[in-house]
Amino acid sequence: QVQLVESGGGLVQTGDSLRLSCAASGRTFSTDAMGWFRQAPGKGREFVAAISTSAGNTLYAESVKGRFTISRDNAKNTVYLQMNSLRPEDTAVYYCSARPGTVITLRRVGGDAWGQGTQVTVSS
Repeated sequence: QVQLVESGGGLVQTGDSLRLSCAASGRTFSTDAMGWFRQAPGKGREFVAAISTSAGNTLYAESVKGRFTISRDNAKNTVYLQMNSLRPEDTAVYYCSARPGTVITLRRVGGDAWGQGTQVTVSS
C-alpha cells in the first residue's frame, strides 16, 4: 500500500509563498508519476500540477502556470509544490497523488493513491 503524507500548508496573505511537501512510502517512488490536486470549499477536486518519474516532464493547470513549481527528489521519496504569488482563489485543501505511468494519465484520472490533504488558506 502506498502512503502519502502532505505537509507545509498554512494561512498566508495574498502574494506570499508556501512550499508543500509530500513524503511517499510503500512503493517504488521513482516509478510513479506524482501530482497535486486541490479542492476548494463547495467545489470539486481539480488538477494542479504533475511531474513524471524522472522529473523530465511537468504539467500545470492554467490557473497556476508561472506561479507554482512542482519538483521531486527520488532519493528522498518526496515531491514538492512551490507556490508563489498566492491568491485568495488558491485557498483549498491540497492533495498529493501518485500513479504508475504518465503525467497525462495522472492528470486525467487522478492517482491510485492519495494523501490526507493539507489546508492552504490565502487571505486578501
